[in-house]
Amino acid sequence: MKVTFLGTGTSQGIPVIGSNHPVCLSKNIKDKRLRVSVLIEWDKYFYVIDCGPDFRQQMLRANVSKIDGILFTHEHADHTAGLDDIRPFFFRQGDIPIFAHKRVMDSLERRFDYIFETENKYPGAPSVKKIIIENKPFQVGNLETTPINGFHNKLQVFGFRFKDFAYLTDMKTVEEDEIEKLKGVEVLVVNALREEKHESHFNLKEALNFIKKVNPKKAYLTHISSLLGFHDDVEKSLPKNVFLAYDNLVVTI
Repeated sequence: MKVTFLGTGTSQGIPVIGSNHPVCLSKNIKDKRLRVSVLIEWDKYFYVIDCGPDFRQQMLRANVSKIDGILFTHEHADHTAGLDDIRPFFFRQGDIPIFAHKRVMDSLERRFDYIFETENKYPGAPSVKKIIIENKPFQVGNLETTPINGFHNKLQVFGFRFKDFAYLTDMKTVEEDEIEKLKGVEVLVVNALREEKHESHFNLKEALNFIKKVNPKKAYLTHISSLLGFHDDVEKSLPKNVFLAYDNLVVTI
């Protein structure tokens, strides 16, 4: 299994528009972060988790010519606003499968009504195949995928486990029975917004405590803001099995 980090930044990305924060002014390419998303490849399958406003740029940068579907963690714009940019895939492949909680699917249908329209549909609009997911395993390609239920402040969000790889973002609380679903993973990805506490995201300390509890062989931090610090400085401070993810990083499991 191959995982490409398409984006590792928080909702505003890094650099933030108009910001003079030192990290936003950094010349290090690892400090330039698009909105969070990953591409997961195995066998001949290509799946994306979340498609935010940078989706088109991410697909071009990673030279992606086919996707078999998109899994959504939740409905916030930094995870969904790029849905219209599935059009090139749709024109070549037909309806694109999308996997989402019913609440998230309802939100997408309101915001992108022309995509979900069935009568008098605009001929240039893409179409999707809706797959509603609940908190129980479901099929993605030839793999059984396990959702990990958590909360982003009070908003329910899903993380996903694919065999020995798990991806969680925008988490603030995860119940013990959900953490049990992660036991035995080799590679864990989890959000770490900054050092200071935040009402809806793990800060660095909370993310590291969560990683210690799950105990993967390796862990990668994502959904990072400029307030966490320079990539190279933060990386040096982390435990030996924990790494700061960056855009275009490729991990093989």
